[in-house]
Amino acid sequence: MNKRGSGIKIKTVFRIYRNGPGAVPTYCKLQSLIGNVSSTTFIYGGSRAWTSSSDLLALDRMTSAEDIGNADYKSATSIYDFTVLDIDGNQVSLEKYRNHVCIIVNVASKCGYTHVNYTQLVDLYDRFESKGLKILAFPCNQFMSQEPGTSEEIKCFISGYKGDGKFDVFSKINVNGEDAHPLWKYLKEKQGGLLIDAIKWNFTKFVINKQGQPVERSAANVNPFDMEKTIVKKLSSEIGDLYCRDASYVGC
Repeated sequence: MNKRGSGIKIKTVFRIYRNGPGAVPTYCKLQSLIGNVSSTTFIYGGSRAWTSSSDLLALDRMTSAEDIGNADYKSATSIYDFTVLDIDGNQVSLEKYRNHVCIIVNVASKCGYTHVNYTQLVDLYDRFESKGLKILAFPCNQFMSQEPGTSEEIKCFISGYKGDGKFDVFSKINVNGEDAHPLWKYLKEKQGGLLIDAIKWNFTKFVINKQGQPVERSAANVNPFDMEKTIVKKLSSEIGDLYCRDASYVGC
């Protein structure tokens, strides 16, 4: 505590751990704790820093979104049981993707796989969005800190690939560890990886069918175009033959 004249400046650090629904204090409760504290840092789950009172609202919304529909990922029957936060902090029920084929991917801006993945995902979206394809991009900074930017910086980066308004981009999450988002725990359980189920790198991609079931998992070194046969097959289950890049594929 430093006192200069009649003013008092206090810096406080709160470490907050989520341990079941409702365990993290809400915005109002935290605000009442702050009082006249002028500089406050909140560390959520040991990995997320919140450095101003305005950030508390985002913390509260994130906590609420994790609690709604996500109480027990092991009891989930599809991705539709989960709620996530979009890049602007709004709650989104994945129920909105019912009857769509989805690609769910953890993205990063500074990865060696960034360019090929964004380029090919945009191409897939342009060709198949009208047939029912949706792309859900989840920024993640767990792999060599290759997604360090703010939400605004991430949106700006994606716009450079003409992905703005095409991808549904969500708030930055963890995909591994105890504080991994429940959706990603569910995905890993339903589509395990080679040797271990943990996500091994950026741009791990899951194909979700029209019933909300994960049906394919592809590693970072698998290009999105290599998933096209599965995507076309799942889309064409109701709408008939589609154009795809591999004209020899039965069903194109």
